[in-house]
This record gives sequence, structure tokens and C-alpha cells, in this order.
Amino acid sequence: MTSYLKLLRRISKPHWFEIMELIKCSGGLSVGELAEVMGMSYMGVKKHCLAMHKLGLLETWRNPKAVGRPEKLYRLTAKAAPLFPQIGNDFSLLILEAATQLESNAAEKILFSFFRTRAEQLSKVVSGDSVQERAEKLAAARSETGYYSKCIFTEEEGLRIEEFHNPLEPLFEKYNTLERMEIQMFERLLGARVQRTVTRTAGLSRYRFDLSPR
Repeated sequence: MTSYLKLLRRISKPHWFEIMELIKCSGGLSVGELAEVMGMSYMGVKKHCLAMHKLGLLETWRNPKAVGRPEKLYRLTAKAAPLFPQIGNDFSLLILEAATQLESNAAEKILFSFFRTRAEQLSKVVSGDSVQERAEKLAAARSETGYYSKCIFTEEEGLRIEEFHNPLEPLFEKYNTLERMEIQMFERLLGARVQRTVTRTAGLSRYRFDLSPR
């Protein structure tokens, strides 16, 4: 965990950041699910969720069930986004825009160099005999830098990496070539074909990388 997140845990209200982390790494959680994972009482967790809901950090929605009443779930709002790691996006964008004024494709060159350097750094820890083994190490390494990354395998959907935060997101919105650069970095590190998809719901962004052997 980065020093930023450790500091945020220390200064946040008891259990608040743990609740937000659990919700961020999911599509939404009920009070009962949170209480079970955290080992707390239902009413104790509910009190925290209600307080964060009042501040606009959480919102509620109802998930229909096959039997019985819909389940009330909590998820993050966009207001919670600044609480998670950022790269200093305003400054980064200003630098890239200034470089573009000097040379039309300077920003893409800088970003390409960034991903190449990052791939070289990650290659020192991403190793293994199988794609899954390498994917697990890549997910762990990216989680350390704030991507909230998980490696998942199911018989139905195969092997994939799912991430719940991207510190570079504003750069991706500005420069559409970054998506391909990130895919190429994944493919180089994993030795696999990669398909990247992004879904956004309220304050939650989910980045999915489906992996298949070459």
C-alpha cells in the first residue's frame, strides 16, 4: 500500500476508508456484506454508511433479487474520487500540451517513453512459467501504485485482470493512443493477447483486461 493510502487511513474516521476501499473494489455492497468482511456489527457499519451517504460520498441503489425484496447496496459517488491516488493530472497535462506546441507528436513520444520505462520496471517483478502466474504478479505490482488490481480466473470467462482505479485516467481521456500503449505493455509483460474494456457507473470505473494465449 502506498504511503498516501497509509496516511489517509490514519487521518480518516475509524473504518470509513476501509468501507470505501471494499466498495470501490466491487460493484456495490450491502451493509450485511460489509459487516461480514470487516467483522463488525450490522448497526455499526450501517451508522458509518449513513454518515458517508449524508456527506455525498456514497449513494444507494436496489439490486433486484429472484426471490424477496430488492437488496439495498452502497456504491461510491464521483465525490469520493479525489480520495484515491492521482498522478497530479493538471500538471501532467500542462507539460504534455506545452510539449505539443514545440512538436506536434511530442506528447505521444513522452507517453510512449513512460510506458516503455514502466514496462522495464515491472519486468523485474512480473515473472513466471504461465500467463496466470505473471498476471497475478502484475496485478499485485499495479495495486501497489494505486490501481486496485485483481487477477481473476473463472471457467466461464477465463483469465482476466480487473482494476478499479486508474491514476492516469484524465490522460487517457485526452490522448486516445494511451489505451493501445497500455495494452502493448500488458502484452509484453504477460506474453498474451489482451483486450481492454472500461465500464463506468456513478463513481465507479472498472477496467477489464481479458487475457488469452498467443
